[in-house]
Amino acid sequence: MRVPVVVMRGGTSKGVFLNYDHMPADRLLWDEFILDIMGSPDRRQIDGLGGANSLTSKVAIIKKSNLKEIDVEYTFAQVSVENQLVDFKGNCGNISSAVGPYAIEQGLVPAIEPITTVRIFNTNTQKVIIAEVEVENGQVKTDGMCSIPGVPGTGSPIYLSFTNAEGAVTGKLFPTGNAIDVIRTPFGPVNISIIDVANPLVFVHASDVGLTGNELPDQLTEEKLIELEIIRSIAAEMCQFSKKEEATKKSPAVPKMTIIAQPMDYIDVTGVERKAADMDCTIRMMSMQKPHQALAITGAICTTAGAFLKGTILSEIVNVNQQVVRLGHPAGIMETKVDFIAGNIGAIKVVRTARMILEGYVYTKKNYEFTSKLA
Repeated sequence: MRVPVVVMRGGTSKGVFLNYDHMPADRLLWDEFILDIMGSPDRRQIDGLGGANSLTSKVAIIKKSNLKEIDVEYTFAQVSVENQLVDFKGNCGNISSAVGPYAIEQGLVPAIEPITTVRIFNTNTQKVIIAEVEVENGQVKTDGMCSIPGVPGTGSPIYLSFTNAEGAVTGKLFPTGNAIDVIRTPFGPVNISIIDVANPLVFVHASDVGLTGNELPDQLTEEKLIELEIIRSIAAEMCQFSKKEEATKKSPAVPKMTIIAQPMDYIDVTGVERKAADMDCTIRMMSMQKPHQALAITGAICTTAGAFLKGTILSEIVNVNQQVVRLGHPAGIMETKVDFIAGNIGAIKVVRTARMILEGYVYTKKNYEFTSKLA
C-alpha cells in the first residue's frame, strides 16, 4: 500500500509526518505500521524511512482539532532503531517546531500573514504548545537569517512557547516527591534530580559520574554510556515507567539522562570555541542511550524550569537572575526565554527553524485498514 507522507526537519531532528486519517483505523496496529514504514528494527533502517539515528527516527501524527482554542492535535512517536519498539511516552520539542509549518502547508490551519499562530495540543503530554510561524505569499516562509546550533545554514524563525508544562508525563513536577534523591549504583551512591517539565529528565552532576561536562558525543566511552544508562534505568523505575532491569527496552526515551556542569570554555562539534561567560551551564543529554549531538528542546525547557527551582542539582550550579537562560551543549549555545505570570513561570519560549524536505508516498510491506480511504 502507498501512504501519503511528509518528511520534515524540525530543529535538530528529522521525522516522518503523517495525517491522522492516514493511520490504521485499529490503534493497536499503529506500532506495527510505524515500524513498517521506518524500517525498524534494523540498525541501518535500510528498508524504511528511518535515518539510523534516534534523532532521525521520529514520527509525528497530526489531525485537525475540534478542541476549544486548539488548531491541531499532535502525537509524537520515538521509534527505536534496533528494537521492535515505538515509544509514545514523551514529546520531542524539535519535531514540535515543524508541526505548525506542516499544519499550514497541509491546509489544516489557514495561512495568515505575516505570522500564523498555531495552537498545538500534544497528546503525549496533554500540554499545549503555541507556534508562531512566518508566512509569505500564502505559504510558510523557510528562508531567513535565523541560525540554530546543530543545523547548517539559516532559516525563518519559528517561536515555540511551552505553557504550563509541569508534570507533562508523570503528572508531577518532582516525580519522586523530592528535589534530590540519592540512588545506589554498582559504582557508588549518586545524587540525582528527576524533574518533569515538558518531558521528565534525570539530572546528575558531571563530576559525580566521572566527567567534566564539556565532553563531546564521541568522547563518551561505551563503558560510560552503560553507567549512565544504569542511572537512567533506576530513575525510570522511580518514575514508575518500568522495572529498572527492563527500562532500556520498555522506556528508552524517558526519563532523559542529562549531565550538568558549571559554565566552562570548550570547543563544540563544529570547531567553534564557546566561552564560559556566554552560558549559564553546560549540558549533555542522552537520546535513546546515545549522546545527543545537540540539545533536545524539551530538555532545554525542563532545564530552564529546573534552574528556577530550589534545592535541585541544577540550583547548585545555575545562578539565574534574568529571563534568558543560556545552555552550552555540544553543538553550541541555546537560549530560552521565561515569561513570568505573578512571579511564576507561565511559559518558556525557544526559537527553532524547520522546513519540508519531501512530500510523497511511502510503500508499506503489509496492507492495513485506514481511518479514511487513501488516494
